[in-house]
Amino acid sequence: MLDAFDVKLIHQLSVDSDLTSAELGDRVGLSASAAHRRVGQLKERGYISGFRAILSKAARGNPSSVLVNVTLRDQTEQTMAEFERRITDCAEVRECFLMSGEADYLLHVEVRENETFERVHRETLSRLPGVARLASHFVIREVVRVVDR
Repeated sequence: MLDAFDVKLIHQLSVDSDLTSAELGDRVGLSASAAHRRVGQLKERGYISGFRAILSKAARGNPSSVLVNVTLRDQTEQTMAEFERRITDCAEVRECFLMSGEADYLLHVEVRENETFERVHRETLSRLPGVARLASHFVIREVVRVVDR
């Protein structure tokens, strides 16, 4: 179970994961060593899965985002497993979700400004195993982005 200090630590790290143990301790009312120890325990218990840098769009090549609905020719275990295995090799695919509803998968694809989605569609997505249909939706503007808060 999480206690009040754990909840405060998680909140502070979700706002700024670059905090030192001393800064983190000051914000939640613990010593630096206690804050450091508790963060380690939160990692071990699976409440914190890691830390990462959130790169700017410029650092990622000013990509355009495209959401792609993928419909497979069938939903057999073999077809889905092969699709899921191969989708991890697609550099442009940032996220892949197994969905309920009309499409089988929803992809978040980023296309760098010197690339074209046509190439990604033709040379990558349409060649994935089991793909029967792709429906692409271009993001005009990001309105809200929540990063694990």
